[in-house]
Amino acid sequence: MPELPEMETYRLQLTPLIQGMTITGVEVTRPKSLNVEPERFAQALTGSRIVRIDRRAKHLIFLLATGEVLLLHLMLGGSLFYGSAEEKPDRTAQVVIDFGTKNLYFIGLRLGYLHLHKLADLESLLSKLGPEPLESDFTFDEFQQVLKGKKGSLKVTLVDQTVLSGIGNCYSDEICFYAGLLPIRKVPSFNIEELNRLYQAMRTVLHEAIGYGGYMDSPLFAGDRLTGGFDARCRVYDREGEPCMRCRHPLIKVEVSSRKCFYCANCQI
Repeated sequence: MPELPEMETYRLQLTPLIQGMTITGVEVTRPKSLNVEPERFAQALTGSRIVRIDRRAKHLIFLLATGEVLLLHLMLGGSLFYGSAEEKPDRTAQVVIDFGTKNLYFIGLRLGYLHLHKLADLESLLSKLGPEPLESDFTFDEFQQVLKGKKGSLKVTLVDQTVLSGIGNCYSDEICFYAGLLPIRKVPSFNIEELNRLYQAMRTVLHEAIGYGGYMDSPLFAGDRLTGGFDARCRVYDREGEPCMRCRHPLIKVEVSSRKCFYCANCQI
């Protein structure tokens, strides 16, 4: 599932491609991916422009010139592609937004959605999300406050979107490894030094992942050399049985609250 770095990579790369461009048409093959009738959706978009693309947690927010917004959550298996019909990957697109000769394809929206809302409703729609971990004003003191009173495992806490926004299965494991902490430990067991390591690791790993285009290898456009570049740099995620890059012990995989979890049992404490 795309997480914060993947969605931020989409935002950064899409902005110069479609910002200010006039929408010339819309195609919807799965009405359930929308929250309004396809006719209403097409009418709202056609002839308008996307004036800005924002991100909140794992969502992309497309601000239309009309003042309405598109709220995108790709969920499991979703991806985006921008280009011509000939360039598009051989996967079904549930929604297509046309920009003249090129299109933005919303692919794999079987669980995800692309909803049309009034801008004024956006804050309440996203009100349950926790703070953004990379915001400059999200200090270590605030990080401690967010974790205060949490009783569950570190893994489950990090992926809880009401606690912190945008971290999922991949980056929770990568952050824990970078910090040298076991994801299966209970949050109350961490001392202040360990929490500081966790906070610094969180910011370092997420910034690094954005710089390398995230871990999901689904190019946004033909010739895209950035998207998915972090996959080769993952230290533990999906590396079961491989030697730990720090101590060479085999990495293990367990399930934590029905989520797969990868770590080194030797050098993470």
